[in-house]
Parts: sequence; C-alpha cells; structure tokens
Amino acid sequence: MKFKIKKSIEMFLKISLLAVFLVASLSHTIKADSSAPENMILINAGGFVRGMDKVPAKKSLQESNKLPVSKEAFEDESPARMIYLSSYYIDQYEVSNTEYKIFMRATDHTAPAYWDHRQLNIPNHPVTGVNWDDANDYCRWNKKRLPTEAEWEKAAGGPAGLIYPWGNTIDFKKANFSKGNTGKKVVTTPINSYPEGKSYYGAYNMAGNVFEWVQDWYDPDYYKNLTNVRNVKGPELGMELGVSGKYDEKIKYGSKKVIRGGSWFAPAQSITTTHRFWNDPMNNSYGVGLGMRCARDIKENSQMLARSYYMDALVEMGAQKLKKANTSINKALQINPDDKEYKSLKNLIEQRKN
Repeated sequence: MKFKIKKSIEMFLKISLLAVFLVASLSHTIKADSSAPENMILINAGGFVRGMDKVPAKKSLQESNKLPVSKEAFEDESPARMIYLSSYYIDQYEVSNTEYKIFMRATDHTAPAYWDHRQLNIPNHPVTGVNWDDANDYCRWNKKRLPTEAEWEKAAGGPAGLIYPWGNTIDFKKANFSKGNTGKKVVTTPINSYPEGKSYYGAYNMAGNVFEWVQDWYDPDYYKNLTNVRNVKGPELGMELGVSGKYDEKIKYGSKKVIRGGSWFAPAQSITTTHRFWNDPMNNSYGVGLGMRCARDIKENSQMLARSYYMDALVEMGAQKLKKANTSINKALQINPDDKEYKSLKNLIEQRKN
C-alpha cells in the first residue's frame, strides 16, 4: 500500500514538473509567435464588456464628473454585454497622410477630399476626408482589413470597458476633440500625439483626432437584438433610414456604416469608447473628420493549439481531474490524431480512470 502511494506521489510530481516545463516552453513560443507586425498591436483573445447601459442624467456630482453627458440619448449603445473575440491585430496609430500617399501612388487611387488643405495634409497627421470605400480599399491593399465595430471598441476600452481609452474621467489634455474646448480652429494632431491618452492595449488617438470607419453596417437596435456573443461581425445588411432615390436622398436616408471615436471637430459626448455614430459610406465630409485604422486576422497555429490542449491535459491529470484531462487530450488528438505523445497520454489517462 505504501509502495503504491509512493509511486502515485512520484507520478504526480513528474507530471507537475513536466506541466511547468511545458507552460514555460509554450509561453516562450507564444511570445515569439505573437510578435505583432510593424505599428500594430496584439489584442489577445477573451471577453470584454461592450456597450453601456443607460443611466439617469447626472445623479450626482461624482457621476457627472465621470460621465459628463446623459446616456439616455444613446440607446443604441445598450445593453452592456460581455462578448468574446478571438485574437487579432489592430493598428497602433491612425493611418497617416504619408501612408495614404504611398497607397495613392501605388494604385492611382483618387485623393481624399481636402487633400490640398494645408492644415490637414501634414505628413504625420491622420488622413481625413476618406469615404468608406477609400478606407476599405486602403486596408485591403495593405493586406489588412477594417476592424469590426466590436474589435474597435475592445481595442479602445480594454477588457473592463473603460468610458474613455485612458479611464473613466474626461480629460481635454489626453485627446484632440471639441476643438480643444477653446473655440479656436484646432484641426488634426500627429498620429502619435497624446501618449498619456492611449488605450489599455496601447492604441493612440482612439478618442478624437478623426472619426474612424469600421466594417459594420449601422443598426440602432443591433445590440438589443444580438443573440451571438462570439466574434460578433455586425449586421449582414445596412438598415434603410428612409427611402432611396437621388444621390442626395441616399446620403440622407440610405444604409449607413459605423464610425467610431469622435474627431477634433466633434463634441465631448462622441469620444466615449462606446459611442456609436454613423455616416453614409459615400460621404467623405470634412466637417465630420473621417479617417481610419486597420486590423488584421491572426492565423491560428493548429500545432500550438494542440500542444496547449496536451498541456492542459497534463495539468488536469496531475490534479486528479481525469474527466477534464480526457476532454483536453481528445481535443489535441482531434487536431493531430497521429501524435504518439498524445496517444500515450490518452492511454495513461484511461488506465488511471479504470
């Protein structure tokens, strides 16, 4: 009896040590394989609180300081809900005039509106005056894509769903919005400005500077009617806000695309991480300040995923959680059914179960 107990303890210690080794090895591998492309940041897979529930207007001075506008007017942002996204990359900065100029030269793409505006065409400032198709074409040319509305919000608000990229209190020193609250003719600022206002993940100017196009069509009731909470892609079709007809009628009433983040021109209530605004995909209006940043998918490394399931099985087996260990090793074998190491552990788990 003592011999069996001793053997069991030795086996447990060996498995535990192996699990620790694998955790260290896998962590190193993930760190090496997760190095983001230049000027992009990795947003790790996981849940975050998207949206914001309505709150009464200015219940107290403390709440007024945290939330300077009533959310009663923004019903399209509620209800707040935990949703889950796979890992992805997003640009650390808004797309600059310099970058957009390279794109135009390479593709003969037409210049955005106000390209000759001396204050808006400064090289390291964000490109503005682009419509949705311009933004989409640029990202695709750059082997990227526009972020979904959910991806944009997670990158801006972080896993906790902050009201502003930097926290829950408005601060004119951390973003370029509302004309600097001075009434002066303030326009865009450099894409790497306001480092103290960057988001939890390190993305710059996700509040103010220029509104940013995202993939999604706009539907004011989309959050309310949502049933899927994993890798949310937005409505399949745009919602007609009126009747279609002539060009100017389509601009006013047709289906809209979502824009996020506010701009130098826009008021304070538009720069919250949850604020949903919309514009016609054909519009490139200077008065709105329309720019973008891009995102990119991460191709999942199936072998690394199988190895992580194997590691989970070892840890669970060491903790005598044989049912969970069996589930994990089965997942590893689904990905790589011929791996001798996985088969061996599967047999060992079966023996321990019996």
